[in-house]
Amino acid sequence: MRSILYKKGISVFLFLSLFVAFVPVGTNARAALREPARGRHAMVASQQELASKIGVDIIKKGGNAVDAAIATGIALAVVYPEAGNLGGGGFMLIRKANGEVHAIDYREMAPKAAGRDLYIDKNGNLIKGEGSSTVGYHASGVPGTLAGFDLAFKKYGSGRITWRDLIEPARQYAINGYVLSNRVANLLRSYDKSLSKYEESKRIFLNGGHFYEEGDTFRQPDLARTLERIERNGAAEFYAGETARMIAADMKAHGGLITLDDLKNYQAKERTALKGNYRGYEVITMPPPSSGGIVMLETLNMLEGYDIRKMQSNSAAKYHVVAEALRRSFADRAEFMGDPDFTTVPVAKLIDKKYAEERRQSIDLKKASSSVKVGHGDIPSGESMDTTNFTVVDQQGTVVVNTYTLNDLYGSQVTVKGTGVLLNDEMDDFAARPGKPNMFGLIQGEKNSVQPGKRPLSSMTPTIVLRKDGSLWFALGARGGPRIISAVIESVINVIDHDMDIQAAIDAPRIHHQWLPDELLYEPVGFSPDTLNILSEYGHKFTERPGYVAQATGIMIDGKGVRLGAIDARGDGEAVGY
Repeated sequence: MRSILYKKGISVFLFLSLFVAFVPVGTNARAALREPARGRHAMVASQQELASKIGVDIIKKGGNAVDAAIATGIALAVVYPEAGNLGGGGFMLIRKANGEVHAIDYREMAPKAAGRDLYIDKNGNLIKGEGSSTVGYHASGVPGTLAGFDLAFKKYGSGRITWRDLIEPARQYAINGYVLSNRVANLLRSYDKSLSKYEESKRIFLNGGHFYEEGDTFRQPDLARTLERIERNGAAEFYAGETARMIAADMKAHGGLITLDDLKNYQAKERTALKGNYRGYEVITMPPPSSGGIVMLETLNMLEGYDIRKMQSNSAAKYHVVAEALRRSFADRAEFMGDPDFTTVPVAKLIDKKYAEERRQSIDLKKASSSVKVGHGDIPSGESMDTTNFTVVDQQGTVVVNTYTLNDLYGSQVTVKGTGVLLNDEMDDFAARPGKPNMFGLIQGEKNSVQPGKRPLSSMTPTIVLRKDGSLWFALGARGGPRIISAVIESVINVIDHDMDIQAAIDAPRIHHQWLPDELLYEPVGFSPDTLNILSEYGHKFTERPGYVAQATGIMIDGKGVRLGAIDARGDGEAVGY
């Protein structure tokens, strides 16, 4: 997703300002400022309180974490429309109480009509506006959310909850509405220029041009009818039923790419989760086409060679080595990663600790590297903005981390006529022009070029960390484009190296480096002038202005088995437990 964090309300800024003003830099006293939510039996942490409550209710009715995650995800499509979705896709990482791990890939796919040069004009330049990879009817990949939820429900649901149980709470909010917060009302107004280009989006989200105000009740009757069809006929309704026909018809009427055949042929897939370890703690995460897992494990492997604990949490020394490790991992991302169904990704090599040692050798502890000179690693060929994350832990200890996305806020800005469904602009996660930056400034290589049926590379990083005895310790994920990866990595470091609880780990200040552009992003509060001066003396080039590094949600299990839920201070939402 494109970060909305520059547009955040004053409350977050004030919280983080107080956070810095009253917490000594380099200490863990910040943990006293915000306690995580507590639940003896279960916990749901999402970026909308209503959705979290729905997830908890499902568990109370006898459902498991998978059931609760699906209900939460469907609810977010109604009550968190800038990121929650039926018209996008993502990844679900499941670890059952018995230790079984399952990774479900329901990432969007390029339509059959897509091709390598789809978004390039006759002069070799990227197309802008309608017809581009970022907005309009050409920007959407075939949605995967409902297919992924359906796969998870049928294979890993409790069997005690019906499909209707998962859909009905969201349908009720769609038909009866919910009260808009000041943040959401202002956010909708701020997207007036783009949403108003599309008749259905203007009618639904901009109130026909009259704008919603704080306290208004927001109803979505078209989406309620779509949910009713899905509730009655299952997820297949979206891919082969009336909803599918409506999507295909609207696409055809506006010169779009997605056809009925594209929808009918979509399949969610199970992948083999990646497993690594950091300082003896097992780390479980998503494989390609998510790049987040590989980048995280490669970065952690490099950082394992340093005494991060001794460096202290907010030191320039710590942020320097994190930035340098990220620089190298993102360079490898650009060169080696893509959809594993279309290209060979050298996963084993990239997450190998010996490879990390090789990459670490070029890091100077007192000098920033040049991204152009660093480049990608030496791996022989042929070797084998909108996003939201929610985390669920049930009574048995099964955990689900789910990250799904429309890419940009409100996706392609297109709402399919008669359905209330916002579509993604996920085609921009491909390399629309290999070697040139996308909307996040990411440079991507030929392995991630547009091809029919291909899934675009993602930065989503749902992650589970186990204690050394193999029991669940904590799980988290984030929203925020490529910044997701940095947010998850630094939160993991904060728990393991700096002894923070999950709330403090997520709230702590963060940096982000993605190789190119060769810039270090730091947050507007939380960094002392001395720290920034030292980083500058090392040769780091800062972004033109600071910005927040993603928004995370997470759950930790304490020594007594209590579930501790955390929502990032940078965003909104609620962790709800019982």
